[in-house]
Amino acid sequence: MLDPVIAFFKRIFAALGRGASLVIAWLFWPFRAGHGWYKNRDGFIKVPLAAVLVLFVGLYGYFFWQTQVWTNFNPDYVNDYKFSERTLGAGQELPAPAPTAAAPSASSTEPAPAVAAAKSCQSSAIVDVSAGLIDYNVDQNAWISSMLLYRLGLFGMDWDSTPFLDNKASFQRGVNQAVRRTSVELVDSLGRVRGTSGVDGNLQSARGNLQFDEYSWYFGLNPFGPKTPSPSYYRSAAESLRKFNASLSQCNSVFDGRADNLIQFIDRIANDIGGTSAILRERSENYNGGWFDTRADDRFWFAYGQLYGYYGILAAAGDDFSQVIRERNLTSLWNDTLSQTRAALRIQPMIISNGDEGGWIMPSHLATMGFYVLRVRSNLVELRSVLDR
Repeated sequence: MLDPVIAFFKRIFAALGRGASLVIAWLFWPFRAGHGWYKNRDGFIKVPLAAVLVLFVGLYGYFFWQTQVWTNFNPDYVNDYKFSERTLGAGQELPAPAPTAAAPSASSTEPAPAVAAAKSCQSSAIVDVSAGLIDYNVDQNAWISSMLLYRLGLFGMDWDSTPFLDNKASFQRGVNQAVRRTSVELVDSLGRVRGTSGVDGNLQSARGNLQFDEYSWYFGLNPFGPKTPSPSYYRSAAESLRKFNASLSQCNSVFDGRADNLIQFIDRIANDIGGTSAILRERSENYNGGWFDTRADDRFWFAYGQLYGYYGILAAAGDDFSQVIRERNLTSLWNDTLSQTRAALRIQPMIISNGDEGGWIMPSHLATMGFYVLRVRSNLVELRSVLDR
């Protein structure tokens, strides 16, 4: 009775075996043909070809290593900044240390007058974290999106359209999105007095450099010619941010830590991650390919990177606006928002699946990430409403 069923499955597996053999033969045919051609050539042809092959293998080895190794990846990176040691909000003048007596001259017995220390102000934690995130993206790690082999794709196919080697690039772009949005707010409101003073040159330079194309290599076709690669612009942005903080520490720049600026900053972040939530929802609802959805991973890791960046930036904002948060009794709600953001960073699946939400074999990681993104956004909206009362 089971013989027809067994025979049926045998025919299926035999057909699959023949199909697999044909696919493997088709894939390896160029290599076999190339080997025969290469074997019959002279040394002056073999040597350059061998050098090209070694270069090709080396480039792909480096590319593979950079896409798979995430140097200094740490969801708890906020702890390294030790925000708890800061006692004042950004831009506030720090208590002056006791004056120090100058050394008396050799020809005088009179006591030397005390020398007052130079005035200093609290630097911005938001700026520190933004510069640190840029450093993480382009110095501690290679910026994947502008690497030549990433630009070339897999046999001409965009890496984002494949399930391979694009997770880190998407994560980096998500982090960069958070820093970009923050740089705009620093220029438009946080780094100015009530939005009416002049724009800080360092912040303006940082914002301009962070808006640069994420995919630029040393050479491009549109426009045709040599270019400055994306990481160089982002390094310049980080340097400009550090210069602003150095100037702020000397009380020569401004950080306007008013409640309405915090409201606007929270509003912008909520809108930014709200757009990401819509992207996750669209992909989750309209594509249920499970483990075979080749665009699910870059959607997931972009959202993850965005929350990774905003986790540090929001923690820093809690320090820069500490006085406002205390006056409005927002400490508990603010800490809860940070906890919700950190909770989203616990989701680190090895393979991203975009399965049906009601399915039981293939999970829906996009729906899960979308839930966390909306929960963070809900907390931000609540923070805004309390501040706006």
